[in-house]
Amino acid sequence: MNLTEIKKGEKAVIVKIDGDRRYLSRITSIGLNVGCRVEMLQNVRKKPLLIYGRDTMIALNRDESERIKVEVVA
Repeated sequence: MNLTEIKKGEKAVIVKIDGDRRYLSRITSIGLNVGCRVEMLQNVRKKPLLIYGRDTMIALNRDESERIKVEVVA
């Protein structure tokens, strides 16, 4: 599932990141990579996603978030 499909309060692990070299470089530079655990803090339609990962709060726009594949964990 895409990162945009997670509900507020759910936790997930990143399993795949699709994109070109520039996108991958930017996403990994902010601390998001395969195996990273994240928690959804805000997922409101037409607004950026707000996630918590690697002890940091991160805002991502919806286009960027759709390229990140995750697996929900308990």
